[in-house]
Amino acid sequence: MELLLASLLMVMGQVGTEHPDVSFEQLVQASLDSKNAIVQQAAPGLAANPNDRLIPINKKDPQKDAPKVKGVYVTAHSAGGARMNTLLKLLDDTELNSVVVDIKDDWGYITYPTGNPELEAMETTQKIISDMPKFMTTLQEHQVYPIARIVVFKDTILAKKRPELSFVNSDGTLWNNGKDSFVNPYMKEVWDYNIAVAKEAAKAGFKEIQFDYVRFPEGFEKRADTLKYDKDDRSRIDAVAEFVKYAREQLTPLGVRVSVDIFGYAASVPAAEGIGQDFVKISQNVDVICPMIYPSHYSTGWFGAKVPDAAPYVTINGASKDTHKKLEPTGDLKPIIRPWIQDFTASWVQGYVKYGKHEVEEQIRALKDNGVDEFLLWNAVNTYTPNVDYDKS
Repeated sequence: MELLLASLLMVMGQVGTEHPDVSFEQLVQASLDSKNAIVQQAAPGLAANPNDRLIPINKKDPQKDAPKVKGVYVTAHSAGGARMNTLLKLLDDTELNSVVVDIKDDWGYITYPTGNPELEAMETTQKIISDMPKFMTTLQEHQVYPIARIVVFKDTILAKKRPELSFVNSDGTLWNNGKDSFVNPYMKEVWDYNIAVAKEAAKAGFKEIQFDYVRFPEGFEKRADTLKYDKDDRSRIDAVAEFVKYAREQLTPLGVRVSVDIFGYAASVPAAEGIGQDFVKISQNVDVICPMIYPSHYSTGWFGAKVPDAAPYVTINGASKDTHKKLEPTGDLKPIIRPWIQDFTASWVQGYVKYGKHEVEEQIRALKDNGVDEFLLWNAVNTYTPNVDYDKS
């Protein structure tokens, strides 16, 4: 299949949301908005270009002794509630050793009292995790590696409070995609706000900061010239990648790793100028890259599978090979590859299968067969399949 056509089919089948926690109707609408996002071929050998200002200098892993992470997603409500006891038992009883916890969530709320007066003055904090020191002590007692998830540019709360940091319609109203608003990746004030949250998470004891929604809204290229927002002469790809580079420079001295979630299809297609994501430019500036390669998010025909959701090994195998190939230009700057994989049933997919022990293990086996021994499991409500062999070979 021709690459451009394949990329468009992929986007139509996948890009409604970073992680699958919306309805099928919302996925369809968002994918229609974003079907033209991928338009620019990534230049070969980016990391080899000494004149590229996006190349990191003296990049070093601040946590060379970190464990090989096998983790699960944990909402702030789970972290601050009774469900955490169930998740801790899962971690105690299996090879899982890490949690990715919402510290700035999908609406833009900071999920615990940081004690930072500037952040709290923004009135974007909710006391969901009421006692962060106790929570972190509990994780330490269970030998759990803590990762702080920070949703960056999808931020409805900040956009409503500060429309000048967002995108505004011609009539002066705040733009949204029918559900969410985004803040402007060109704005350094937005960068510093999110990095301030990340620094507080590092102070709280998180070992890694994972940035999500590091991009412009889906289909932005169709409205880039009609919305009102501050911008400069940088491309959207460079604006996003420069945020990532800046964030790592700010956070590495604190001893924390930086990771970024990125669409899984980004490893299989050209760069996504519309939303400002370039797999290579982002990857070379992080310690860990987390492509979201959920089988349910690939459309018919990908990797030779009629229904990729029903072929977890085949889909993850193909996605892993594409990821390795995409990262070849990064050379010594290649980050750890730690994909998000699927532990949920995608009932909205035609021909879907119910995901359980076999399907999760098949994904893990495909990763191992491609030399990838770290992964994260996504389930929006944090209900994970029991009795899985997370060391599947």
